[in-house]
Amino acid sequence: MHDLHIFKIVLLFYRFKDNRKDDIWLVDFYAPWCGHCKKLEPVWNEVGREIRSIGSPVKIGKMDATSHSSIASEFGVRGYPTIKLLKGDLAYNYRGPRTKDDIIEFANRVAGPLIRTLPSQQMFEHVRKRHHVLFVYIGGESPLKEKYIEVASEQIVYAYFFSASEDVLPEHVILPEIPAVLVFKDGTYFAYDEYEDGDLTSWINRERFQGYLNVDGFTLYELGDTGKMLLPVGCSYFHNVFVLKSIIQEVSKEYRDHFHRDFQFGHMDGNDYINSLLMDDLTIPTVVVLNTSNQQYFVPAKHIDSTEDMVKFINDILDGTAEVILFITHSIQQSVFKSSPLLGCFLFGLPLGVISIMCYGICTADTDGGSEETEASKKEVADRELTDEGSEEEQEEENS
Repeated sequence: MHDLHIFKIVLLFYRFKDNRKDDIWLVDFYAPWCGHCKKLEPVWNEVGREIRSIGSPVKIGKMDATSHSSIASEFGVRGYPTIKLLKGDLAYNYRGPRTKDDIIEFANRVAGPLIRTLPSQQMFEHVRKRHHVLFVYIGGESPLKEKYIEVASEQIVYAYFFSASEDVLPEHVILPEIPAVLVFKDGTYFAYDEYEDGDLTSWINRERFQGYLNVDGFTLYELGDTGKMLLPVGCSYFHNVFVLKSIIQEVSKEYRDHFHRDFQFGHMDGNDYINSLLMDDLTIPTVVVLNTSNQQYFVPAKHIDSTEDMVKFINDILDGTAEVILFITHSIQQSVFKSSPLLGCFLFGLPLGVISIMCYGICTADTDGGSEETEASKKEVADRELTDEGSEEEQEEENS
């Protein structure tokens, strides 16, 4: 078996610069002194071995971005490690968990066709079982299809995009019209309605998440792009945490049409994010709705004991009658960055607008402080790369 260390950066990447468009490359841009880069190295070797063993067309490479800064600069490398899949003229940025399976999944998805064709019902059922969320275009050539392809070119790093004829869909799927764009998730499907849902790009960006999530550091940042509210919640081992979980899950499912445009439901393992975010010591378990666009949060006036209580609480937020608490001031921003750089970037580095996420915390495990969020970009377009946000936090942990 060949050792993946044969990817010698100096020789490979001088040739790569001129000939890379002939192949698909998954490249790790690293710095020799970077701690996270060193941790990624064995994982990267595993990725290379598996990619090769499955016969993937993707080639794996590494580049010392500090020694080849001009080439790294061409691809907008601003932090280490930076993982990019280079395909033709496009450079897709990976910012998910640095695990073998997640990286390979990213590579296989982006390296494949932008729009995958579903030729039969059997194939449709196969991909539906494999993917939590998938988008499907139904119909022939149309302006909607052109827009669908455009959105897919930007969102392929997050989700799978398919096309199919009407007869490929299950009988229970009713199309409002043709052409149509559907999203299949949460055991059901939803059709895009331009009049109700607005721009297709925004709709797909919102719908690429399941209705109820286990929110971690990677999804936390991504959820900011949806324009929804973020609702982290305190946690405890007590049994009423699981009651609260059931209530939130029921609301996310039964009241989707009422709330899904404004709220993302889910839970968060551990309460570190809540404590760092609010700089407060809340009684737990509790529900907290964050509105990071105006630095406010909401807590229910009484315990949430039923679905009705939760629905009323959310409606009070929407109609402006819920009590508002200011949680971030300029004087404590530095503290937030120090205690949790990831949250600091999330709170102060996202676009304006109502940004929120609905979740509650369960004290089952601590989240990984070195986590980073996933983002993809075209070459020189929408490249929002950050330096390794987990590095400062991890260095503090290592020094303590």
